[in-house]
Amino acid sequence: MEPLQVEKPSYITEDLQIYSDAVDKFLERECIPHKEKWAAQQCVDRDIWYKAGEAGLLCPSAPEEYGGAGGTYAHEAILIDRLGRSAVDGWGVSLHNAIVAPYITHYGTEEQKKRWLPKLSSGEYVGAIAMSEPAAGSDLQGVKTTAKLDGNHYVINGSKTFITNGQTANLIIVVAKTDPALGAKGISLMIVETDEVEGFRRGRNLDKIGQKTNDTSELFFDEVRIPTANMLGTEDGRGFYQLMEQLPQERLNVALGGMAVIERALEVTIDYVKQRKAFGKHVIEFQNTQFKLAECKTEATIAKVFCNHCTQSLLDGKLDPVTASMAKYWVTDLQCKIVDECLQLHGGYGYMNEYPIAEMYRDSRVQRIYGGTNEIMKLLISRSL
Repeated sequence: MEPLQVEKPSYITEDLQIYSDAVDKFLERECIPHKEKWAAQQCVDRDIWYKAGEAGLLCPSAPEEYGGAGGTYAHEAILIDRLGRSAVDGWGVSLHNAIVAPYITHYGTEEQKKRWLPKLSSGEYVGAIAMSEPAAGSDLQGVKTTAKLDGNHYVINGSKTFITNGQTANLIIVVAKTDPALGAKGISLMIVETDEVEGFRRGRNLDKIGQKTNDTSELFFDEVRIPTANMLGTEDGRGFYQLMEQLPQERLNVALGGMAVIERALEVTIDYVKQRKAFGKHVIEFQNTQFKLAECKTEATIAKVFCNHCTQSLLDGKLDPVTASMAKYWVTDLQCKIVDECLQLHGGYGYMNEYPIAEMYRDSRVQRIYGGTNEIMKLLISRSL
């Protein structure tokens, strides 16, 4: 039985339910058996990207004429949910699908779409976006990486850190200053095809508290030359606006991922307390357990309804940055709270890595940091007051 009894939103059509079932089967067959191996090597196997491409799980919302599946954000939301519910959320496929590909879809020229989207859809290219730097996280205007025009090339210099898919990606959207004197108006997005350039190198696969399955890396650009045709779009200095327009979807992605983990945490915990006995009775029979889970279920239900509302708003082209910031901050705060409560109900076993709730506890903490810290989300919301 599902832990929440929330009516399915109207955008979940029969076709989307079939897609959801196909995603579950793929994850069960191709991903779940390899989770321990991936966590140990701190990176998913490269061939999973090709398999996902063959199964139609890459770029599901990209147009068919460019190799995508021709779906909508509803397909992205389904995939994010199933990844979280199946405990495969460490695989950076939703970033590839719902962050990297949309930049090219929305801002790329016809030539750029034809050049890059088919390779992202097949798994030949794995995508990443390089925003954060050692001295610039949520403050995107503070990036120091530069892309200077030199004839018919841009020359990129700088470093990035905390880059998801960093050890694997071979198509990277790099946030760089084409004119440092112009501040935000001097930022452009550069596409670096790592196999085609010199001067690009990957640093460490960073050792994180959680999200062990995902490769998160430092990247270095030393006189990396890319053709001017690799600047996303046709006009330099548009990068900051492109980022701002796409950040609401990125923040909803984070919220939806958090929602999936909340539901999984409740599911495994309810099952556990119904089986575990203490003082001669099942843990679920204690009033404290009942009250704690009642609180969690109530708040989770509120979060689920809000997430469904935000998803529908995005599908309708109406999701604004303030509402997306509310979803990102509130759902991820709640995720950490509920996972913590669920771990407590497991007692000592909750602290053991062999129990799923322990993994959720480790993995959840970063949700309040990436995609813009929750403090930044509150700042953005406060500007609407």
